[in-house]
This record gives sequence, structure tokens and C-alpha cells, in this order.
Amino acid sequence: MILSHDTTGSGPAVLLLHAGVADSRMWGPQRAPLARQRRVIRCDLRGYGDTPLTSEPFDNASDVKTLLGSLGERPVAVVGSSAGGNVALQVASAWPDLVSHLVLLNSAFALPATRSLQRFARREDALLEAGDVEGATELNVATWLGPDADADARELVRTMQRHAFQVQLGAGEDVNQEAGPAIDLAAISAHTLIVSGGQDLDHFRAVANHLAGRIPGAKHTQLGWAGHLPNLERPDEVTALITEFLAEYPA
Repeated sequence: MILSHDTTGSGPAVLLLHAGVADSRMWGPQRAPLARQRRVIRCDLRGYGDTPLTSEPFDNASDVKTLLGSLGERPVAVVGSSAGGNVALQVASAWPDLVSHLVLLNSAFALPATRSLQRFARREDALLEAGDVEGATELNVATWLGPDADADARELVRTMQRHAFQVQLGAGEDVNQEAGPAIDLAAISAHTLIVSGGQDLDHFRAVANHLAGRIPGAKHTQLGWAGHLPNLERPDEVTALITEFLAEYPA
């Protein structure tokens, strides 16, 4: 399967990988500005946006590799948010020649969950087990957007999360997702920028510090104002941050 995707612009390619609370629509504010100098690729991972879940075995990193191969792109800059950041790490670690730049916005990574993340997971599980999809959706909107997010950003996340729940719950037990390649942080050769949010859950700040200390040459920027999805909270500021980092190390 080729992931649902769209492309715009021309030049060196940049791939945008969405968060687990979202789909490719989360990159709407970044798409046109980045496309002034680059070919921008947005995709929906399986079970999100327009990419369905099927019963065949899959892993997200291999899906991304297949997509890039179909587009004839290598190497690419990869921007990953949250769960999309973890996929970006897998790709950059397993196939270093595919990734020239790596920008991680509050990336997920397999560190032990902090109490705040455990509390969120328990509340979400309880709501979903009770069949309260709307309650679980609102919990995600409240948890993952910082105080600077406006009403439009909140409604977009609400729409994306509700759709993801519908697709994933509808698939039931037929999903056969595999872990994918293990991440070796020392194997990553891409120019790397790690961004964390001062208003995000403490788990993701711990992840950012962990990654910054183990990815060779990585830079770490903490945005004190940011929650978990800073590209939707202050779009122009985050777009400029990404653009300036990519320009600092020309392809």
C-alpha cells in the first residue's frame, strides 16, 4: 500500500509526519510557506486521514520508506510531530541515507511513561471502553494543545482525532501493526533539531533531553510557550524555526 499523500512546490523535498492525535491536515499552516523553496510531501499514516487500516502486517517506518521510493525522493528532510517524530527517528536510524535533516516536535520515544502521561492514558482508555468517543476526543484536545492555540486549531484537532478514533475503533481486532525497525540514535547522521514545549507533558520534555544527548550533533530548542502541537499554536513562529534550520544546512 502507498500511503495517501499530497505534494506541492519544487526543490529539495521535505516530508511532514503527523502526530498521533492528528493527520496530514495538521501541517496546513506550514505547507505553502515551505513550498516556496521545497517540494513538500504530506502523508497520512495508516488509520489516519485518508489512509485506511487493513488486515495486512505493516509498520509505519517501512510505509514511509515505500512512499519515498515511489516518489523517487532521497535524501529528504523529515519533520515529525509526536508519534510522527518516532517514525522519523526509525527511518533516520534504519536508513540514514534517506534523511538529510530531522526536525522533531515533541517527539515520542520509548522512555518510561511519567505519571502525567499514565494519567492521561488511563482516562482515555476508560472513556473509550465506555463508548464515549466524544469525551475521549475532548480529552485529547485539552491535553495536546497549549494555551496559545486558537479556536480554529482546537476544532481542527477535534476533527482529526474524532476521525482517527472512528477509523481505528472500526477496524477492531483486524489490525496487524508491527513495531518496525529498532532505533539506534547513534546511527542517525541527519542534521537534527529537537523542539520541546514548556507547556507540554513532562514526559516529552524528558524525551527531548534524552534525544539531544544521544543523537550526534543534535540541537535542542525549548519553546516556553508551547504545548504539544506548537505548529498549530504559533504557526508562523514554528514555520520560521523549521525554515531557518533547513536553510542553515543546505541540501
